[in-house]
Amino acid sequence: MSDRRGTAPTTPEDITALLRAWSEGDPRAAESLLPLVYTDLRRRAGGYLRRERRNHTLNPTALVHEAYLRLVDQRHVTWQNRAHFFGIAAEMMRRILVDHARSHGAAKRGGTWCQVPFDDTVATSEPRCVDLVAVDSAVEELAQFDPRQARVVELRFFGGLSVEETAEVMSLSRATVKREWTMARAWLHRRLASPAESTP
Repeated sequence: MSDRRGTAPTTPEDITALLRAWSEGDPRAAESLLPLVYTDLRRRAGGYLRRERRNHTLNPTALVHEAYLRLVDQRHVTWQNRAHFFGIAAEMMRRILVDHARSHGAAKRGGTWCQVPFDDTVATSEPRCVDLVAVDSAVEELAQFDPRQARVVELRFFGGLSVEETAEVMSLSRATVKREWTMARAWLHRRLASPAESTP
């Protein structure tokens, strides 16, 4: 897989055109797409991993490359646009991060997955240590009774999408995304603080 970084300005339409060509079976489209999305993907990955423990063995470049390899392997996806691509990328990064946590024992008591969970800005929050696998399990539980809120968490927390990007991926208004994000965060905070509690 190429590791080229694109320097020419691109538009969402450029990316959408490549995604559609990829969906139609053009083998060159996926290769051409990487330089256009690499910087954005790495920024999202870097933003997430900056909140992890300092000795984390998964770096942003590795996370992006693994996510991209999984994206390229999605042979039955009909890509719609840039937002759809980054939405699927968020799912891939979630799975990679959780799999990595499991394989390195982060689910054990005393694990060192330290980050600022579910907050919009790091600067206004006190660092906390959370179990990433527990977060993933809580999101799965949330999805049982509110799939939309769970998807918002996946896109924002695991995928690093903004409110605006999440709204585009989910075809919702920004106000709706903000409301769902606030409610989901509150529920997850309670759930992670009291794991024995049942869902409301």
